[in-house]
Amino acid sequence: MRTALVIGTGLIGTSAALALAGRGVTVHLTDHDPAQAHTAAALGAGTDEAPEGPVDLAVVAVPPAHVAATLADAMGRGIARAYIDVASVKGGPRRELEALGCDLTAYIGTHPMSGKERSGPLAATADLFEGRPWVLTPTRDTDTEVLNLALELVALCRAVPVVMDADAHDRAVALVSHTPQLVSSMVAARLADADETAVRLCGQGIRDVTRIAASDPRMWVEILSANPGPVADVLTGVAADLEETVQALRALQSADDDKRRGGADGIEDVLRRGNAGRERVPGKHGAAPAAYEIVAVLISDSPGELARIFADAGRAGVNIEDVRIEHATGQQAGLVQLMVEPSAAPGLMDSLRERGWSIRR
Repeated sequence: MRTALVIGTGLIGTSAALALAGRGVTVHLTDHDPAQAHTAAALGAGTDEAPEGPVDLAVVAVPPAHVAATLADAMGRGIARAYIDVASVKGGPRRELEALGCDLTAYIGTHPMSGKERSGPLAATADLFEGRPWVLTPTRDTDTEVLNLALELVALCRAVPVVMDADAHDRAVALVSHTPQLVSSMVAARLADADETAVRLCGQGIRDVTRIAASDPRMWVEILSANPGPVADVLTGVAADLEETVQALRALQSADDDKRRGGADGIEDVLRRGNAGRERVPGKHGAAPAAYEIVAVLISDSPGELARIFADAGRAGVNIEDVRIEHATGQQAGLVQLMVEPSAAPGLMDSLRERGWSIRR
């Protein structure tokens, strides 16, 4: 691939453009808002000047509702040898293209499974897709050259290609992406009018659950409008669990011993099913999830402290598998949770204590 045109310079489009430009591809940028394309160009994502002739690959990075029309227009003008989109929904745009009579041999739907709470070109990074799944949804009509160009794009962005049927993809993202967004927003909405005293008690658990609730509502309305059926199907199951959980909690208030036991069993059932589901979430590098030991270290909120603790862990010969930071309320301090192999935890704790760190159990 020598040339590419990115149509839509938001987070995903600009990130893909940065990755391609950084690996020697001549990237042209266009957007319905010329100022946004100019911003992406200023960041080093390419040029906002139009290409002189057809490019090797056109990357359509616009909201799902506009994908088919944008692709049809681009195909009609013959601006590329091959065309892909990066929308988070795949079945609908493909059927719209079929209805418009477009030649689907030159097209393949794709979806990089990566993003941020922030949108726009200023949030983009060249490494946004590194190590992340990038779904490809070819059909029997997809030309081999088009598939190869899409795979080359994925490789240049250092993502991991995953081939799926378009409708299977939409059901999958309804489960692992779209429904979690709504549930996170619903939990966060409880905080909007909560008493300030309660909000001040927020810990890492509520921060984890509500992190993605900071996402752009307008963007998510567009995404959910393109995949409403599969999301509603998943939420129907969630709603059934919620109703049963409410009933179980009410039963725990009963004076009847049998009802209380039934309520406890109901709560335990949903928690155990949650354990089982959580265990299926891929772990580090996409492998099966591993059980790590947590070494919690009290750390001051000052420059260089994180670097120092990582360096001290390295001197102890311990690899940190993951890390979390829980900030203390009202104090310039927090707990750094270092996740390590269980066999390495005792030695790491001893080594860190010798270097003056306060270990919390």
